[in-house]
Amino acid sequence: MKSPIESRLKQIENLKTSEFDLVVIGGGITGAGIALDAQSRGLKTALVEKNDLSSGTSSKSSKLVHGGLRYLQQKEVKLVYESLAERQRLLLNASHIVKPLPFLIPLYGRKGVVNKSFARLMSVALSAYDITGGFRIGKLHRRITAEETLRLLPSLKKEIVAAGMIYYDARTDDSRLTLTVAKTAANYGAILLNYAEAVGFIYDNNSKVRGIKVTAKKPTGSEDETETFEIKAKAVVNATGVYSDEVRAQDEGLHPKSIVAAKGIHIAVDGKKLPCNIACVIPVRKDKRSIFVIPWGTETYIGTTDTGYSGDIFDPDCTLEDVDYLIEAVNDSTTANISRSDVLGAWSGLRPLLKQETHTKTLTSKTADLSRQHKVTKSESNVITVTGGKLTTYRKMAEDTVDLVCQLNLTKLKCRTRRLALMGSPVDKKLVRFGMPNLEIKYPDNVDVILFDHLFGRYGIVANDLIAAIEKDPKLGKQVVDGLPYLYVEIYYGIYHEWALTLDDILSRRTRSVIFDKASTLKAVPEVATFMAEHLNWTDSYKQAQIKEFTTEVERFYSFENESKTV
Repeated sequence: MKSPIESRLKQIENLKTSEFDLVVIGGGITGAGIALDAQSRGLKTALVEKNDLSSGTSSKSSKLVHGGLRYLQQKEVKLVYESLAERQRLLLNASHIVKPLPFLIPLYGRKGVVNKSFARLMSVALSAYDITGGFRIGKLHRRITAEETLRLLPSLKKEIVAAGMIYYDARTDDSRLTLTVAKTAANYGAILLNYAEAVGFIYDNNSKVRGIKVTAKKPTGSEDETETFEIKAKAVVNATGVYSDEVRAQDEGLHPKSIVAAKGIHIAVDGKKLPCNIACVIPVRKDKRSIFVIPWGTETYIGTTDTGYSGDIFDPDCTLEDVDYLIEAVNDSTTANISRSDVLGAWSGLRPLLKQETHTKTLTSKTADLSRQHKVTKSESNVITVTGGKLTTYRKMAEDTVDLVCQLNLTKLKCRTRRLALMGSPVDKKLVRFGMPNLEIKYPDNVDVILFDHLFGRYGIVANDLIAAIEKDPKLGKQVVDGLPYLYVEIYYGIYHEWALTLDDILSRRTRSVIFDKASTLKAVPEVATFMAEHLNWTDSYKQAQIKEFTTEVERFYSFENESKTV
């Protein structure tokens, strides 16, 4: 097996010496989806990402694959219909990492009597959700009693709960999904390179784009060198999410200001502190929004905020005000009595929303009111930009984008991703034709079922490769962080097969350790760094630099813990 550094240098050489039909800028879920769509159609495709794959919004979402019930209230029926159709495709094509998830909506009232107007409103909305496509999951919404509601979320305040509603959506590990899409694209022949920043465009004599200039990291194990080179391509797609205006400015000269960044914060607490047997929608009375309370292994996470953001888009912060907003909302409806000290982890992401104007030509004051629709445009030089959208609809965004690429190249290549199983998916393609996923799992002989379930839920049938690696080297079966399920074999696989180069790549995205348990993750950093040093040929000084860089950034992000404790 080639070393990760040798493999990366080979990728760089291929990018320098080949000519592509398409080069994609941006390694989030949208960019990865475009690379897969294009390569699977037969277009020779490259993708570059300034940081790590999924390091932006695509690893910092609510981790839901859903239609968006509240979008119906905003009369975004087309968006909900499209989202639910895409949700179903993911449930079929990526059944190992996208799974159905029931949601509870508590119905409040006085003395056990439901607020009739609210109950009627929710019943109509959920019926509309079922009709729009929610039924595809195989279950319709239903009403349950107060007793059933309290069994599902025991900490709800009994005196205000009168009944409940249950409906169904789906969940995923957003970063894992992005990496899986990227791996699938690579298996089809696409070349993907992280830590490669697009620094300019290449044009022909007619001022049409013919590629990009890239500055890429060339790790040596003792320092990070960089090399700037050109990637020649017939078409260029800007799929950089909240950064898309910055990339467009390199091509168009003026800053277009087409994106509104909306910040979303999530926090994680011990599941024993906020036990729930189902995802729950909690109302936020002070601004008439709602947040999610979602079980995740032994923990529960809470989110999200939805506020306009004008700070550094490359470094969205998490403030004590953000944390207190979520804590207050949960404590208002439950007896959990969560405090700031209960927060084990947190993450902050920016949604790339399309800028919209009202009839008064001013921006809406609430980012929650902005559409989650997507838009595909091209500049005079034919740089294609895709903006807006959401995690759930990434495949449709990719299809629309590659359709435009084909138009520019005067080719007609049919999209293949509607029924294309992602890497690791245990899908029988014959069953997909009838809308039925093959969910039967065959456990390998003499393999721990809990171990296999954990790996299968993240890698699908590729779990067999990871288990084989553990059998060859039992030390790879060791837990990375106490209290979390991730194993050293996942670090090994991330280094050799998923482009991981840094501690942050491993502890934030290949595993989700730091966002769910910051303190325990920091304790594990020295040992993880030693393991990575062995496989990436790090010198001791480089290893120490990696440790310092990671811990400094983590402490900086969690600086809200040191803010004033006055509520």
